[in-house]
Amino acid sequence: MKASLELSLRRLRREGRRLIQMARYRDWAMHSLPILFCNSFPKSGTHLLTQVLSGFTKLAPVVESGLPAVVTYDSTSGEQRSEADIIHDLNRFKAGDIGYGHLHATAAIAAWLCRDGVISYFILRDPRDVVVSHVHYITEMAPEHIHHQYYTQKLQTFEERLQASILGRQEMGSLFPSIRERFMPYLPWLERKEVLTLHYEDFLQNRNSILRRVLEHALERGFKLSKPMLTDQAVEILSSSIDPKRSPTFRQGKAGGWKEAFTPSIKQLFKETTGDLLIQLGYEKDDQW
Repeated sequence: MKASLELSLRRLRREGRRLIQMARYRDWAMHSLPILFCNSFPKSGTHLLTQVLSGFTKLAPVVESGLPAVVTYDSTSGEQRSEADIIHDLNRFKAGDIGYGHLHATAAIAAWLCRDGVISYFILRDPRDVVVSHVHYITEMAPEHIHHQYYTQKLQTFEERLQASILGRQEMGSLFPSIRERFMPYLPWLERKEVLTLHYEDFLQNRNSILRRVLEHALERGFKLSKPMLTDQAVEILSSSIDPKRSPTFRQGKAGGWKEAFTPSIKQLFKETTGDLLIQLGYEKDDQW
C-alpha cells in the first residue's frame, strides 16, 4: 500500500514537471521525444550519469521522471525479479522521460532499451573499485540492505568483507554470486551498437570528450536540440549538471582506490575469481597487474 502510494506521488510530480517543460518549450510536442535511460552495473557511477542526463532538460523539453530505479534484483529480498515485472516497470516511462536502472541484457529487455524512441547508455566501473565501494555501501550507507547485518555482525574486518564482495555468499547461491558472475549478464550490452557504453573513470579523466560522446549518441538516436547551438555549448550545459556530492551514495568519487584496499592475498583472490573479466572490460591487457 505504501509503495503504491509513493509511486502515485512520483507520477503526480512527474506530470507537474512535464507541464512546466511544455510551458517552457511551447512549440514542442513531448510525445515525439525519446526516452533517455541510464543503465548501469551497481556501484558504477549511476548517479553521475543520471546527473548528466538531467542536463538534457536544459536542451529540450525532456524531464526527470522521478520514477524508481528499474532493477533486476529486489532490494528487500535479494531475489531476481521476473522479466515481465521489469518490462512492466519500463513501460511506465513516457516519451521525454529520463530514467535509470540496473538491468541484465536479456533478449526482451535489450529489445526494449534498443528500440526506436529510446536512447540508452550503459555505465560500468573497474570491478576492483566496485567491490571496495560495495563494502563501504553495505556497511556504512545502507542499514536496510539485505546483507548489512551479515557484513557488520558476522564479518569482523574490512578484508573479510572484501572477500565476501568478491566471492559472494555460497550459502545464498544465485542470490549473491561472485563479482564475476554478477558482471556476466551485463556483458552483452558491450556488443549493442544502440547502447553507448561508458566507463566511470573517463568522466574523471576526460570529462568533456566523454560528454561529447554522450551528446552525439543522443543526437544519433533521435534527440533534437530545442534551439541551434554549438556542440561545446551543449557539452558545457551537460557538464554543469554534474555534482557528485549530490549523490546519496557518493563517498570519494575517484578511481583506483582498490590499490590502497587490496592486500596481496585479496589481489590473488580477485584474479582467481574473475579470470579474464578485467581484460574483457578493457581495464587490463593481461593478468600481470
